[in-house]
Amino acid sequence: MAEQQTQLLANQPQPVVPPGSGFRGDDVPAETDMYRCVHCGLCLSSCPTYTTLKVEPESPRGRIALMKAVNEGRAAINPTVVSHWEKCLQCRACEAVCPSGVPYGRIMENTRAQVLSHGMQSEGLRRMSRMFLRAALPHPGRLRLGAHLVKMYQKSGFQRLVRASRFLNVLPGGMAALESQLPDFTGPFFGPSKTVYPARREKKLTVGLLSGCVMPLMQGSTMDATVRVLNRNGCDVVVPVGQGCCGALNVHSGDLETARQMARRNIDVFRATGVEAIVTASAGCGSTMKEYDDLLKGDAEYADSAGYFARMTVDITEWLASLPIDPPVSSLSRRVTYQDPCHLAHAQRITAQPRELLQAIPGVELVEMEQSTMCCGSAGIYSMIQPELSGQILDRKLDNIVATGVEQVVTANPGCMSQIERGLRQRGLSHPVTHVVDLLDEAYRSEDGG
Repeated sequence: MAEQQTQLLANQPQPVVPPGSGFRGDDVPAETDMYRCVHCGLCLSSCPTYTTLKVEPESPRGRIALMKAVNEGRAAINPTVVSHWEKCLQCRACEAVCPSGVPYGRIMENTRAQVLSHGMQSEGLRRMSRMFLRAALPHPGRLRLGAHLVKMYQKSGFQRLVRASRFLNVLPGGMAALESQLPDFTGPFFGPSKTVYPARREKKLTVGLLSGCVMPLMQGSTMDATVRVLNRNGCDVVVPVGQGCCGALNVHSGDLETARQMARRNIDVFRATGVEAIVTASAGCGSTMKEYDDLLKGDAEYADSAGYFARMTVDITEWLASLPIDPPVSSLSRRVTYQDPCHLAHAQRITAQPRELLQAIPGVELVEMEQSTMCCGSAGIYSMIQPELSGQILDRKLDNIVATGVEQVVTANPGCMSQIERGLRQRGLSHPVTHVVDLLDEAYRSEDGG
């Protein structure tokens, strides 16, 4: 079988790098992908960076034009070119409106792999890769230890003293700015377990739940709610020990080899469980996991398993809507607005299901905001690498939220939750920002008297 897979992969068309191209090696943006773009401009109005900065190089077609120039030897991979590529949020809104079907996400991931291989990442991204993407994310134990230390720092009051002293302002490397963006780790943590969480009513299915990396540390209560909502709807839940980060942030930064190692680990762990679906509560994770087949297409040993894993992966909102859910009975009497996470709406094309779930909760009034599918500026580590531009993009989102006059913001991605909550607090607003499953869980628990 392995020999047949190797031969099959050898027979697949490989990316052709023309003479004089600035791209090299295995992970190069394919010409068949790049040259689908006919520069029609339909992507411009959907691109957060273009609509904010109004300059062509910060649009999808502008960035693709730079890729073509490098591919044809008319431009080099240099700091100026890289700066335009790094300003891309990789929200993939352009994919959803492109009439030519340009796979922009895949092109940008391979382009950033080229930037990495040429040693041309910006200093901010290089530092983040070294300290976080490579040193922490692939190692769940290190990540959890670091989160515990930050939790102690935040809960002990030491963080308040450090900020009041302004000591970090005199340190090099932008330490004050980095510290100001530390996630809130003061809540409960969630994690893999040997426990099987049983269905509360008649069992329908057994599902595996991705714990992941940052979400169980930042939004552990949402992960607990996810388990309870699945149990309430007839699912035994397995959160297998040995799993780790899905690799999404590494993929987006161009570190494809590290991401492949992380994908192989998760494939091995979940394959051994025999579950009937792999559920994730993070839109960014689900998007990457559903594309493991593309990430590992050149791996003779894992190509088939990666395809199976990708087909098994479902977003929690997608899964619950497909069951369908047992609607809550208790009324919450709440006016909410829903923020579409980019990698749910644009990469996975899931927009109706979260709204169906919200509208299934008695008393919940869903008020649509303007530009709900426009990125909030979080985009993984983007808000740390491009804080100024991220803040400008967030401001537009906050304006649209405030205009709805609602009491609560609901979304389906941990990064969106943190970004929007931080932005609202900076404006002095106290709107709760929660996941769809948090609202469902609240309704179910109210029904049960919990």
